[in-house]
Amino acid sequence: MTKKIVFLDRESLDAKVREFNFPHEYVEYESTWSPEDTVERLKGAEIALINKVPMRADTLKQLPDLKLIAVAATGTDVVDKAAAKAQGITVVNIRNYAFNTVPEHVVGLMFALRRAIVPYANSVRRGDWAKSTQFCYFDYPIYDIAGSTLGIVGYGALGKSIAKRAEALGMKVIAYDVFPQEGLVDFETILTQSDVITLHVPLTPDTRNLIGAEQLAKMKKSAILINTARGGLVDEAALLDALKNGTIAGAGFDVVAQEPPKDGNILCEADLPNLIVTPHVAWASKEAMQILSDQLVDNVEAFVAGKPQNVVEG
Repeated sequence: MTKKIVFLDRESLDAKVREFNFPHEYVEYESTWSPEDTVERLKGAEIALINKVPMRADTLKQLPDLKLIAVAATGTDVVDKAAAKAQGITVVNIRNYAFNTVPEHVVGLMFALRRAIVPYANSVRRGDWAKSTQFCYFDYPIYDIAGSTLGIVGYGALGKSIAKRAEALGMKVIAYDVFPQEGLVDFETILTQSDVITLHVPLTPDTRNLIGAEQLAKMKKSAILINTARGGLVDEAALLDALKNGTIAGAGFDVVAQEPPKDGNILCEADLPNLIVTPHVAWASKEAMQILSDQLVDNVEAFVAGKPQNVVEG
C-alpha cells in the first residue's frame, strides 16, 4: 500500500533525502508558514516530515489520516505531543547527530567571547589600530580558556561531548542535570562558580526562562553565557540589561525566542561588543545535516516496518 509522505519545510535541511524503501508518494515544500497551509498540504498524508513547522492541536484534529510526525531535529516543542498521542499519532525525533557540530560551535563562541575576537576585529576595521600610539591596545578584556571553569547545564550526549573538548583545553568542567548522575553539582554552583555557562536542555514549561535576572545576578561579572539550545530558556530582556550593565561579561546565542525574528528581536538588534548572535546554525555542518537526513529516513522506515524508533513520549 502506497503511503503519502509530505515534507513541509524542506529548505531547512541542506542535505540529500534518500529514497524511502517502501511504496510511497513523496511531496516536499520549501517552507510552510500558516496552519491553513499545513492542513491543506497534509490532507491524505500518513507521514509528515517537519523541522520547525508548528503542529498544534487545532491543526492535528483536521488531519485524521496522519499517523507519524517525523521531526528533523532533536527538539520537539513545535509539536503538541499530548494532542498527537490522544489522536494516535506517533512523534519521532533525531538523536545524537550533532556530536561534533554543536560542541564545535560552543567552543567557537567561547573563544570568540573570552578572547574578544569579534570586537577587536571590528575595531581594526574601523581604523582604531591605525590610530593607536602603541603596537597594540586593550579596549576589550581578554581572558584565557585554560584554567577557567565551564558549567554545563544539561549533561546528556552533547554536554558530555563538550566536556571532553573543554577538558582537552585545560578547563575545569562542572555539570548540572535534572537526571541524577555521578559527579554532578547543583544549579546554584553552576551559576556562581562558572566562567562559562553553556545550556543544553529542552524547552519545557519547567525550563522556560531558566536564566533570568536573578540567575544572571549570581554569575561572575567576568562570566559568559552560551545558548545553542532554545531561545526561550533565557529571559532576553534580562540578558540584554545584564550585558549593558556589566552584570556578566558576554553572551553567545545561536537561538532566540522567536525564529526567524521577523517582528524584531532585542538581541539580534543590539549593537554590543560582548554579544554574538548566530542564526540557529550550530547544528548545521554539512556532515551533521547528512547524518540527520539519513536518520530521518531511518525513523520513517522503522515506523512503517512496525518497529518505531526514537519515539518521543509526552
